[in-house]
Amino acid sequence: MATAKPLYERISRNITAYSPEEAREMAFMLLDHYFGLRKTDILTDKPLPPNRTEPDWFKILERLNRQEPIQHVIGTTIFCGLEFDVSPDVLIPRPETEDLVRLIMHDFADRTDDVPILDIGTGSGCIAITLARFLPQSVVTGWDVSPKALDLARHNAVNLKGAVTFAIQDILNVSPDFNNRFDCVVSNPPYVTRSEALDMDRNVLDYEPGLALFVEDNDPLVFYKAVADFCTNHLTRNGACYVEINERFGEATRQVFAERGFTKIQVYKDIHGKDRSIRATF
Repeated sequence: MATAKPLYERISRNITAYSPEEAREMAFMLLDHYFGLRKTDILTDKPLPPNRTEPDWFKILERLNRQEPIQHVIGTTIFCGLEFDVSPDVLIPRPETEDLVRLIMHDFADRTDDVPILDIGTGSGCIAITLARFLPQSVVTGWDVSPKALDLARHNAVNLKGAVTFAIQDILNVSPDFNNRFDCVVSNPPYVTRSEALDMDRNVLDYEPGLALFVEDNDPLVFYKAVADFCTNHLTRNGACYVEINERFGEATRQVFAERGFTKIQVYKDIHGKDRSIRATF
């Protein structure tokens, strides 16, 4: 009878483009995805499912060794406990963004009335859909400039039963006639400068959309200025703006909000002690 541990060891050994530790984590993810085996199942060498359909391991390993993200190989990723479909048309949701979402959920958890929320640059829909799922009083809208990203976000919303209204919209070009107001505006905009791309890994540079990643070095805070300007006109009286930020520009991004009249601005650090997000209120 075939068991889990030899297959796990064979897969780990043949993922050669990453460190041994990363290869082992990928092997765990693959066996979980294809066979529903958890780490404890693998380490205790449980039998492989008898009715399993074997994937093409050669092709999977070939893709991983080209440094294609494992999330693209299996087609999904977990974000705040929900399984989102992903593709090269959107950024792969990351743990740092989960912290931003949890901050919003904490801040609005006690609200019993409707909470209008806008997610700017929604991508896969991970922020918008998670908030719609876990803040039942929320009324969520997601904007993006990419039609393909919005198609995937709508697909994820249906799969995950998240009530979100999606629309194509560029935050750099919002109509002056737009008059909706929101209690919460959240954005994880492009914030990696072109010069920083020199130090990035291939699995990001070659496989994730530059449109959602990069800004020009001569104006790295262009999207934060646009979001903050938008919020000055479209946040409700007690509303708040939440953004994920580039660790290099924590103070500069804080200043963007201060210059526009925000008086309570908190910069939050990630688990590595780097500036990672901001909450700003008037």
